[in-house]
Amino acid sequence: MIMGSRGPQLSKLLCFVLLMASDFSVPRVLAVVESCGAEEADACINKKKALSLKIIAIVSILLTSMIGVSLPLVTRSVPALSPQRSLFVIVKSFASGIILATGFMHVLPDSFEMLTSSCLDDNPWHKFPFTGFVAMLSAIVTLMVDSLTTSFYSKKRSPGVVLPESAGAAAGDQEMGAAGGGHSHFHGHGHHHGSKVEVEGSQLLRYRVIAMVLEIGIIVHSVVIGLSLGASNNTCTIKGLVAALCFHQMFEGMGLGGCILQAEYKFIKKAAMAFFFSVTTPFGIALGIGLSSTYRDDSPRALITVGLLNACSAGLLIYMALVDLLAADFMGPKLQGNIRLQIKSYAAVLLGAGGMSLMAKWA
Repeated sequence: MIMGSRGPQLSKLLCFVLLMASDFSVPRVLAVVESCGAEEADACINKKKALSLKIIAIVSILLTSMIGVSLPLVTRSVPALSPQRSLFVIVKSFASGIILATGFMHVLPDSFEMLTSSCLDDNPWHKFPFTGFVAMLSAIVTLMVDSLTTSFYSKKRSPGVVLPESAGAAAGDQEMGAAGGGHSHFHGHGHHHGSKVEVEGSQLLRYRVIAMVLEIGIIVHSVVIGLSLGASNNTCTIKGLVAALCFHQMFEGMGLGGCILQAEYKFIKKAAMAFFFSVTTPFGIALGIGLSSTYRDDSPRALITVGLLNACSAGLLIYMALVDLLAADFMGPKLQGNIRLQIKSYAAVLLGAGGMSLMAKWA
């Protein structure tokens, strides 16, 4: 195993770092804002009907999330959908476009709207672009964590350790060489196999870091959108959101599921990551229902907190989609050596990003 027992601790550390900006900023600025006016009368406001729609949303979003994230994992036995095949690359490009559009077209605009709301004082919220600033810091912090995590685990493992489970044959040659020489230097074909396995091990390490960081960014965003839906009593808004979020969770889950598959985690860790992705949005909705009597999404406290969290999530998702998913695949040897596959993958990215951008009309 690459990540070892420090994986969960590292995930918590990353989540803590990404949320530090909002945790330190919110308490200081809450005192300078005042509550907005009470909720206006609206024909769409119906608490009883809204509760029924929220329960439907919890069930439907949970099911679509489970299907989306599990689909790449359960179809590994299908030859056409294995990570080595071209179809997998195309589907992953489509899902990466979904994730990219989520950051640019959904999370980032929501943050801008919240942090420039008329409910907030003109100074400092209308004087400085907090959304862009926090999103930029989030992307930089994600880069730092991405880079430092990879460096840490690359240096931690010993030179003779073989990481990919699929490299069993090469590992046998290396271990015999190590037993004969007492150290990790190999000669002849043994050195050749060792170099190949090291490259595969480094790539597997990158896949595992990517899957872990992406999971955290998606979970933060999913809880926030679930909370907003659960706290709302506007039936007109909820109806459109349920359909849009089902589409969103399905294909965003496929992108995450593809990363988890390439990371080659053991079954328990795969199941845990799929589970947490699937339940975060329904959990956010349930939390919003429980807080609906006290939580108002147009209150200054909610606008500031959710706006800053959305900015953090947007920076993370945009960085991951562009750098760790799209750039890594399109600049890799598989796509660089196949122009036709590149064109198909570009079309898949545009289709995914376009479809998710269209969803911004309703959600």
